[in-house]
Amino acid sequence: MQFSKNLEDNLEHLKQTLSLEKNFDVVYRVISIGGKKGCLLFVDGLTKDEVLLKVLQAWWSIKPEDMPTDAHGFSKKYMPYGEVGLIANEEDMIVQLLSGITAVLIDGYDKCLMLDCRTYPARSVGEPEKDKVLRGSRDGFVETLIFNTALIRRRIRDPKLIMEILSAGNSSHTDIAVCYMEGRVDEALLKNIRNRIKNLQVDALTMNQESLAEGIFPHKWYNPFPKFKFSERPDTAAACILEGNIVILVDNSPAAMVLPSSVFDIIEEADDYYFPPVTGTYLRLSRMMTAILCLLLTPTWLLGMMHADALPEWLAFTKLSDVTYVPLIFQLLILEFAIDGLRLAAINTPNMLTTPLSVIAGIVLGEYSVKSGWFNSETMLYMAFVTIANYSQSSFELGYALKFMRVILLLLTAVFDVWGYITGFVIAVCAIVFNKTIAGKSYIYPIIPFSWKELKKRFFRGRLPVIPESQNADVNR
Repeated sequence: MQFSKNLEDNLEHLKQTLSLEKNFDVVYRVISIGGKKGCLLFVDGLTKDEVLLKVLQAWWSIKPEDMPTDAHGFSKKYMPYGEVGLIANEEDMIVQLLSGITAVLIDGYDKCLMLDCRTYPARSVGEPEKDKVLRGSRDGFVETLIFNTALIRRRIRDPKLIMEILSAGNSSHTDIAVCYMEGRVDEALLKNIRNRIKNLQVDALTMNQESLAEGIFPHKWYNPFPKFKFSERPDTAAACILEGNIVILVDNSPAAMVLPSSVFDIIEEADDYYFPPVTGTYLRLSRMMTAILCLLLTPTWLLGMMHADALPEWLAFTKLSDVTYVPLIFQLLILEFAIDGLRLAAINTPNMLTTPLSVIAGIVLGEYSVKSGWFNSETMLYMAFVTIANYSQSSFELGYALKFMRVILLLLTAVFDVWGYITGFVIAVCAIVFNKTIAGKSYIYPIIPFSWKELKKRFFRGRLPVIPESQNADVNR
């Protein structure tokens, strides 16, 4: 619906649409501007009051004979602020108003003036709890979109850095920022992602990036290995953009979604690059080995205990030292689910009780569960290692994917013995090999298709590439 030049008609329709008499936080104020009747609309709590005060002071000095004939002329002459826009459509105006932008309607003008002096309640840009580093910057993304884009822009001062703003959700109208480097990004993938977001038919992005991810990539939901890399670190997001990836930021979410992402991209961490090449390579390789052990340790040990008599002497220490009352497969499965239960309990436990409850849980579950005969000490040891090893991955999704594959491997090994172990291993490998990135490319590139040059970069942390002087001179020119 287009605005009319009659302020009373516009205001009467907005009162019904916005329920201005019921919504206490949607404030409207009728004022006089240069002898004309005007109306100021804003959402209380999302507007900078000091900016509005200064703008109103500037309007009070306008004389009737100085009033322009249209909204465009008024915005150029009497809007003493940087971010000002004009909107002729009421639906677009309502979306921006509910986003925190102040709307100004003036009698005789058929367009609404939008004054972007909004402010959002936000926490400080402190280091994220999950993506901590031993060395490096200590800032992280927050729930305010404009803060997150500023953190990336601060690190990439290049005019080729593009940040497109889109929205999704018929009710929420959630802002989505698509960030990429012009000239480095895959244009076909960018066009595909842009079209998918624009055509996304959802009522609201209630789960932020997860809702968006499920909307733009609904295929192969049964494969647990993640299709996206998530990070709460602006330095990681900036590095991914410079490598030609696309970073998607969603308002109200403190994480950046990086795509396309292979399994090697997801395994990488910021610490790999904040240390010298030798140390970074060691950290990367140790993380990969830990992931493999996390998947295979308990199924391999279970298979060995099923054939304990065939174990060589140098592996005799892995045999059970006590009598087994509960079959090993049930011990391992109970611990798999119990650990997740403890993790959920830790999340919901008040901070003041976390330490004493952890001590109690450690004593009860660690010592008395073994003494009571429910678990063997060897089972507790290997499951403790697997639990700690899961946290070596910065990606929750990858950690749970390894967990699901491990449980499948345990069940098949317990039922079908050696052939079950082999089948479970093949299923885990196929889940990785036949997975695809959102761009439709191999999930384990550069292994398939093979590229030795790229493979070395994935496994070994190299030195920072130096731009030749000739290219550097062209850039500076």
